[in-house]
Amino acid sequence: MEAHAQPAGPFAVGTFSGGDGSRFAGLVTGRKVLDLRTVPDLWAQDGDRTTRALLERWDDVMPLLHAAAASGAPRLPLDALTVHAPVEPRQILQSGANYRTHVIDLAVAHEPEGGRPAEQVRAETAAMMDRRAAEDRPYLFIGLPSAVTGPYDDVVLPEWCAKPDWELELAAVIGRPAFRVPERRALEHVAAYTIANDLTARDAVFRRDMPEIGTDWLRAKNAPTFTPLGPYLVPSAFVGDPGDLRVTLRLNGETRQDESTKDMIFDAARLVAYASQTVPLKPGDLILTGSPAGNGMHWGRLLRPGDVMEGSIARLGVQHNRCVAESQEGRAS
Repeated sequence: MEAHAQPAGPFAVGTFSGGDGSRFAGLVTGRKVLDLRTVPDLWAQDGDRTTRALLERWDDVMPLLHAAAASGAPRLPLDALTVHAPVEPRQILQSGANYRTHVIDLAVAHEPEGGRPAEQVRAETAAMMDRRAAEDRPYLFIGLPSAVTGPYDDVVLPEWCAKPDWELELAAVIGRPAFRVPERRALEHVAAYTIANDLTARDAVFRRDMPEIGTDWLRAKNAPTFTPLGPYLVPSAFVGDPGDLRVTLRLNGETRQDESTKDMIFDAARLVAYASQTVPLKPGDLILTGSPAGNGMHWGRLLRPGDVMEGSIARLGVQHNRCVAESQEGRAS
């Protein structure tokens, strides 16, 4: 799988740096990148020149991006640049238990040895998923921007984490602010889509010292580098139906996840609408839509130093991350 496989559409938007290390918003066309700092009409006077600033003016910016993509303006070779996470989100809202097959597989994997038979667990979990769908109650929790890393950066496995797991997901990127929007209008507030790998420390999900308190998503989800993001923001107009995209993760070249977003219980529109009932969504915010079947718990094989994850979603490109052990120097004192 090629690390810089091209997304759908005439262009995508990302964040890059060159030899001097300074980051800039760039327009990707083929294997070239246009430095968008050189297109003055895109930017508000004296404002930031980041992808998040573009998202804040997305409706006005899109025609200008089309014009820039068609122009003969000088470009930089993609291979000469470092690709960073395409946006710095203010807020990350993550959907849990949103793929039917995935939740059933996890329930079986988490069943204690000597517990209920697998078929009973599958049947009971399937019935629970049917109830959730009928009650129309997605499950969302909060992620931290400090966990975000680039699409080709190393993922650092903390010393305390015994069961690190992959979870490749479709991420909806907010453009227009959204607060209490109806489901039928929700996707009008999505400017773009990108790829997120929402890693999980499985051993930290449940608080064994306080079972009554439930899950600990802070520790389980938010270690630095636990959310590789990108490579690019692909405008929603180029993506088509977000409910019909193939999500594939390969571990060391072997396919582990390979599922359509059709297996979601709650689609992207429902998740955006539901989140907006409580949280005012702002440009650059991310709605992670959940991960399909095929995680490490299902395979009985968790992440180890030296592993390489290649995650792709149809029409969005590919990310490529190597797992490394946390070093003595890398630990906070």
